[in-house]
Amino acid sequence: MLPADAHVHSEWSWDAGSDPASHGSMARTCERAVRNGLPVVVFTEHLDLEDRWRVDPGDMGGHAEALVDDDGYVRLPPFDLDGYLEAIDRCRHAHPDLRILTGVEFGQPHLWDDEAAGVVRGGSIDRVNGSLHMLPLGDPAAGATAGTDVDRTEPATLYNHHAPDAVMRAYLEEIPRMVAGSDSFAVFTHIDYAVRAWPTTEVGPFDPRRFEDGFRSAMRAIAGSGRALEMNTRRLWSWIPEWWAEEGGRAVTFGSDAHVPENLAANFPEATAMLEHFGFRPGSRPEDPWTR
Repeated sequence: MLPADAHVHSEWSWDAGSDPASHGSMARTCERAVRNGLPVVVFTEHLDLEDRWRVDPGDMGGHAEALVDDDGYVRLPPFDLDGYLEAIDRCRHAHPDLRILTGVEFGQPHLWDDEAAGVVRGGSIDRVNGSLHMLPLGDPAAGATAGTDVDRTEPATLYNHHAPDAVMRAYLEEIPRMVAGSDSFAVFTHIDYAVRAWPTTEVGPFDPRRFEDGFRSAMRAIAGSGRALEMNTRRLWSWIPEWWAEEGGRAVTFGSDAHVPENLAANFPEATAMLEHFGFRPGSRPEDPWTR
């Protein structure tokens, strides 16, 4: 049996689209889960509270460009918790044999814990994934010490303004600060997030060995906090579970990071085989982390 897909987005995430017919759709995702025999889906919608998110023109892409104002700031809609929970309830009634769990992907929790308390500690959310999506635009190495009143942005824009190696190192150095600065999330997601926008054309393919010390240090911080690390299946990097196990990591979850139903549980058979190779075994329920 496949594990739960514990990182899934629907129309309730700002970047999955507002039209369920063409973008994210909770109903169609549940239908696909049932059709493919996936036992559990966790809808971890984006919980992003950034109010000083700057982007370069074109970096958002597609429908999300409409969220950028004339000054280059991204203005995100608030997360509609009530609407989301009503949709969860409808899907549970429509698919009684599919276990559907609630969740959020909480961006930069070490900066926004207090503001998000009503959502993440309100009793209605089953799973909180923690994500690091942004660093200061002016000096990414400033990290959380820069506070919440500075412009921040994602790696895609940071790579336009700073040396790629400096951005990657700053990203990895921020992870231990995020872990130490928040107790609201149970899983650290996509530790390779900054790799997604790596400027291959300008500097060549990404080589994780050049940043091995940074990845291992980040993994030690996550492992030391007792949290799980997500095996994000957008890309299957064998060095992630290998280094995670060597640095004391004991738990992993699986997440497709699907924003459309077609990507639900993508690459899960290969991912589970990889994790078994490194000594991780299933829990008693599909939604439980695999442990070693």
